[in-house]
Amino acid sequence: MKIIFRYIVLLLVIAALTSIIYGLNIEEKDPVTAQKFIGGGTAGLFLVAMPLFLFTESRGKNMKDYMLTNENIKKMQNNERKNTDTQ
Repeated sequence: MKIIFRYIVLLLVIAALTSIIYGLNIEEKDPVTAQKFIGGGTAGLFLVAMPLFLFTESRGKNMKDYMLTNENIKKMQNNERKNTDTQ
């Protein structure tokens, strides 16, 4: 299932970038339509593709492991001491 979401996100990113590039190419001929394509591509990229990517990649991970707490700081300090001892 995760692979399907990756392909969906990749398809959305490609579609958004294509829309932005197309909008930039037709900007001189039809500026109103070009702005719609550029805006739609940007909105699709940041409001649809990015949250979907973040949701699929962060599923099943504990957010507490990535937060800077006193417990995690102590773990990092202990890891640094172990690394310097072996050198």
